[in-house]
Amino acid sequence: MELEKNERVNDLFEFYSPLLTKKQFEYMQLYYADDYSLGEIADDFSVSRQAVYDNIKRTEKALEDYEQKLHLYAEFKSRNRQADRIQRYVKEHYPNDHELNHLVAHMENLEEE
Repeated sequence: MELEKNERVNDLFEFYSPLLTKKQFEYMQLYYADDYSLGEIADDFSVSRQAVYDNIKRTEKALEDYEQKLHLYAEFKSRNRQADRIQRYVKEHYPNDHELNHLVAHMENLEEE
């Protein structure tokens, strides 16, 4: 369960990090991406471990709030699922249609950008 939560927070962070304050961004980057402990972050910023913990929890909530309002992550996942279905269908039913396969490949590249 904890791994799923961390993956979700990382995904939301990827989508909504531009909306965070500099301190929120730095704490989340260090804690989730760089695997720093609360104590290490507290030492780096000369604050208490509790202050770091509180900031991270508030930021996690803010990320969830952004997603609840904007749905960017949910829509991204939905588009990717649909693109995967289209890709499987085309490969199965139209393996020799080069133009269609080219269009599907182009669609996949757009999602990766």
